[in-house]
Amino acid sequence: MTDHASHWNRYREQLIRCRDGQLDLWLDVSQMHLSPGWLGSMEPSCQKAYADLARLEAGEKVNVDEDRMVGHYWLRDPDLAPTPELREEIIEGLEAAKAFAAKVHRAEVVPPHADRFRRLLCVGIGGSALGPQLVGDALAAQPALQTWFLDNTDPDGIDRVLRQIGLDGLSQTLVVVTSKSGGTPETRNGMLEVRAAYEAAGLEFAQHAVAITGVGSQLDKVAVAEGWIARFPMADWVGGRTSVMSVVGLVPAALQGVDVDSFLAGARAMDRRTRRSDTAHNPAMMLALMWHFAGNGRGEKDMVVLPYKDRLVLFSKYLQQLVMESLGKEFELGNEKRVCQGLAVYGNKGSTDQHAYVQQLREGVNNFFAVFVEVRQDRDGASLVVDEANGATSGDYLQGFLRGTRAALAENGRQSMTISVPLVDAFNLGVLIGLFERAVTFYASLVNINAYHQPGVEAGKKAAGAFLGLMDRVRRHLKAHPGEALSADAVATALGADPESVHHILVHLASNGAARMTLAEDPAADRFASAS
Repeated sequence: MTDHASHWNRYREQLIRCRDGQLDLWLDVSQMHLSPGWLGSMEPSCQKAYADLARLEAGEKVNVDEDRMVGHYWLRDPDLAPTPELREEIIEGLEAAKAFAAKVHRAEVVPPHADRFRRLLCVGIGGSALGPQLVGDALAAQPALQTWFLDNTDPDGIDRVLRQIGLDGLSQTLVVVTSKSGGTPETRNGMLEVRAAYEAAGLEFAQHAVAITGVGSQLDKVAVAEGWIARFPMADWVGGRTSVMSVVGLVPAALQGVDVDSFLAGARAMDRRTRRSDTAHNPAMMLALMWHFAGNGRGEKDMVVLPYKDRLVLFSKYLQQLVMESLGKEFELGNEKRVCQGLAVYGNKGSTDQHAYVQQLREGVNNFFAVFVEVRQDRDGASLVVDEANGATSGDYLQGFLRGTRAALAENGRQSMTISVPLVDAFNLGVLIGLFERAVTFYASLVNINAYHQPGVEAGKKAAGAFLGLMDRVRRHLKAHPGEALSADAVATALGADPESVHHILVHLASNGAARMTLAEDPAADRFASAS
């Protein structure tokens, strides 16, 4: 029999309600099944984490690999910046983003062959796309500019977006290209493909283009040389996964009509609340502690993010990069001890997930904990009664599915917590992003890793570069042996390369018209020849 009194008392004791001014976020951890005394045992580590975060906010160079500060918390509170110059840089970036968007909206910045810009195409990758995509999808229900994103180097994906915009639409499209270095291959390739589309339409790309990039980068030099419409400088102390409140996110958001001041205010309110060292009332520290408790401080359980609101469907995708790129680290901070830390994140939205993988969450392998995200306001305005028998609205059903799924998981011993906000607006999206950013910083301190470098990403880029170099050598080898039917082994031997890699390259070349291919039962017997 359910012990209602016990559940009620645990809920009352383990619910944090942050109600400071406009801030109104609740965090319920009563279904995490905390062990008695565990929170108390973690308090020394929590106090160290508060101190670590204070040093980060004061400007300590915690990105030791690149000898850089980590300053995304200054973006929503410039007075925290460690120097007057940085403070002015942040304020100028915000004001420039808002001023430029206003000029576009007032048709003071216009394309040469249309009366105004009506469309927006954002070209970027990783944090340069995920953050702006989340903000636009969540907040710009009727965007000032109809918006598309190119966030990959998939030719078919690029073609699909360009077809949606249409040749006629390009003349009314503003293109924002975002890359800190200007050399990120996916972004560079997307820009070149878009440039070619403009040229094919008889349009000058530069008269439609805006750059968000590092000062003096490859992209910055191109924008200056070609006379692009505008350039916005990216700071080296802001990482991609925490850049949504820099010009990276603010320029696209402002162009779509998002209230960027309110967005920043939400994150600022959460930052201020979570500087308090009272752990029992600090939602970001409590969130980090729940990650630690569920996964034994080793990431042994996945985090399944279940927002019950369509506007937040991209939230789990955004959190994948924020959490996994920050916490997925091989070594402990400051030494060579191999720890292989991390926290896997996946999710979609409720109640869609109840018709997908909730069956496994309740009855399958218990290798996860769930994070429900509740939005208390169903819609702006009255709701239709959809069930006359019980007077229920669509929103009543959504709430019922959330609470029912939470209860069903709890009945089978599955851990969950619930984050609740009053509605999805610019302020509260800022609150949610701020909450998880702070939790990431706290958790990294709790498990003694560096959240603000990404050597694994750089390793992948180097490996891709080596593969592309080998592809060029294979292509040249085929052309140097016209008419010969060559095996992967033969080409690999001639080039001193790995046969499997060579085989993948030959198949790719043949699939895209650069070679001819004859397949056999054994890949070693496949034969390839130059297409020319």
